[in-house]
Amino acid sequence: MRTLKSKLKLSGNGLMSNMPCEFEICPSKEKGIRFHVKNSIICAKTENVVSTDHCIVLANPKADTRIMLVEHFMAACAISRIDALDIYVNGEGFETPIFDGSAKVWVNEFDKTGYEGEVEPTEHLAETVVFKAGKSSIVLIPSEKTTITYAVNFNHPELRYRWVTLNENIDEIIEARTFGYLKDLETFQKMGFSKGVTYENTVGLTDNGYTTELRSEFEPVKHKILDIIGDFYLTGYNPLELNADFLVKEAGHGYHVAAAKILEKTLN
Repeated sequence: MRTLKSKLKLSGNGLMSNMPCEFEICPSKEKGIRFHVKNSIICAKTENVVSTDHCIVLANPKADTRIMLVEHFMAACAISRIDALDIYVNGEGFETPIFDGSAKVWVNEFDKTGYEGEVEPTEHLAETVVFKAGKSSIVLIPSEKTTITYAVNFNHPELRYRWVTLNENIDEIIEARTFGYLKDLETFQKMGFSKGVTYENTVGLTDNGYTTELRSEFEPVKHKILDIIGDFYLTGYNPLELNADFLVKEAGHGYHVAAAKILEKTLN
């Protein structure tokens, strides 16, 4: 079990609501990642996912409380090998601060704070896991080490039939920002979403390019890898410690969670 050495406070606005939120992240002696919202506890588990439409939303249905857009935070925990935390959520917005749209701030702050405890042993995948829905598929194949290959086919000249594989340079995954089509932004904002989008925290896809300079080649695809790391960590099993080859084609949060639930049954 691994946690932080000391408390960490971070605050910022949410990507969806643009409302302020503060996270007081506390070391824990109990395994698991738990969000404390309005005196209730929301455990970071697949069974508590109530929406995947625009982001991962977790809820405690008994207390009618929610926390939105947890995937980047969960990915940072997986990358940092943290599996024991209590997060006290304060502020107007019950949403994870977006910061720069990636997991970079979280990972950097975790590193500064330091860690206590040992990393859990690697989990060995014993059998292939397959999820298919229409043109989308997620396959996990037992391997000697973890790799994640993600294929997309977006309506964008650089992102048609494009695939990227997570290799030794995980920094490019950590710093990959969230993205979306610029033409859809106004519509989403009228629906109450994406109110916190800025040029700094989101890569906008235009007809022929991007609204900002990319941090690395094919950054949006690398962000999809970041998302699936965070989504799969809701199983309680770190996807980076599974000894599995992930082969993912044209998926999203909903399919990530559906495949993660199949994995849970395989490992339990």
